[in-house]
Amino acid sequence: MKILVVGSGGREHAIIRKLKQSPKAEKIYCCPGNGGISGDAQCVDIKAMDIEGVVNFSKENAIDLVVVAPDDPLAAGMVDALNKEGIMTFGPTKDAAQIEASKVFSKNLMKEFNIPTASYEVFDDPAKALSYIEEKNEYPVVIKADGLALGKGVIIAANHEEAKEGLHEIMEEKVFGTSGNHVVVEEFLTGPEVSVLAFVDGKTVVPMVSSMDHKRALDGDKGLNTGGMGTVAPNPFYTKEVAQECMDKIFKPTVAAMQKLGRPFKGCLYFGLMLTPKGPYVIEYNSRFGDPETQVVLELLDSDLVEIMEAVYNGTLTEDMVHFSDEKAACVIIASGGYPKSYRKGLPISGLDAQGQRDGVSIYHSGTKLSDGVYYNNGGRVLGVTARADSLQAALDKAYENVDAISFEDCFSRRDIGKRALSALK
Repeated sequence: MKILVVGSGGREHAIIRKLKQSPKAEKIYCCPGNGGISGDAQCVDIKAMDIEGVVNFSKENAIDLVVVAPDDPLAAGMVDALNKEGIMTFGPTKDAAQIEASKVFSKNLMKEFNIPTASYEVFDDPAKALSYIEEKNEYPVVIKADGLALGKGVIIAANHEEAKEGLHEIMEEKVFGTSGNHVVVEEFLTGPEVSVLAFVDGKTVVPMVSSMDHKRALDGDKGLNTGGMGTVAPNPFYTKEVAQECMDKIFKPTVAAMQKLGRPFKGCLYFGLMLTPKGPYVIEYNSRFGDPETQVVLELLDSDLVEIMEAVYNGTLTEDMVHFSDEKAACVIIASGGYPKSYRKGLPISGLDAQGQRDGVSIYHSGTKLSDGVYYNNGGRVLGVTARADSLQAALDKAYENVDAISFEDCFSRRDIGKRALSALK
């Protein structure tokens, strides 16, 4: 099969590496890809949001399967355009991708179908939102931009002043553009966070191994929110009992609700969960593989990803198609100095030549450029150093050993990835 993966980050690199392991994968393309991906797939200079370009390329090159990985092209209807041409895709239609593209839609869905989530109200007027927050007078309070905002459209306000400032930024200054036309104001939940990715074929949902993301830029969960500075899998807080409760109260009801609404979901559905004292609650849905969760989850997948994606498309997914290793995995992100704010690009990376897939270590490239045999940083999150081993501690040791062998000017990593998970295992 000829396969095209749309996107350019570490998630896409991990997907491509896993697809490559399938005997069915004859040729893999990626658009636009990045420096590291070019070692595993043929990169094509078509932007991820260029729907027409992707459709034309797929037709001209007789592509058998297109994997649409990022949220923006999914929300814009890339899958619909490809399906119209009879091309097999992995990813939800525009209607189904609303589960991530609109926080208002997803919260209303959860309310209507009794899926446990934080209590909330929706506003399109900042003054009304603020008076609601003042009335409640419960802090911290969570304020979410309605639309897509690169995972950064959420403000946790510790007091009245921060809530006022947050609403001003989102709704009046429009720091997230039109995503801030509406906001969701919701109660602040506490408890361990869990990410669960699941394969969904419209009816059947098969969860993948659980993971734990580390969102903040600095050690001790300090600093700004980022797209994710590291992950571990499985998540020790996610026990068999919790998994069963999530299946019964969250996963199956969500998939059934989407069907009932005439928006059957096919692809990877991401459940961002919080294990509260009252049980598991949904914090957010994503309509695609998470980043950097994918790097650890697919690292542990023992099944043929091409076959799973075909079954998802054909509506023939079964539980026995999806198997995971009993090993543990850890991913540590190497980021550019200044991320998630402004950072310099074009700095040469040393220590990458000898790195690759070795001794259970995979280096996934998220923001690199390759020029004359040298890799340069070309994004905020640059590399995802991922290791697998029999224990989480061994996987973390292996990951950090490889992180320390790689460097470029001003680069940084969190040094406490997996710390909470390890304390839960004790």
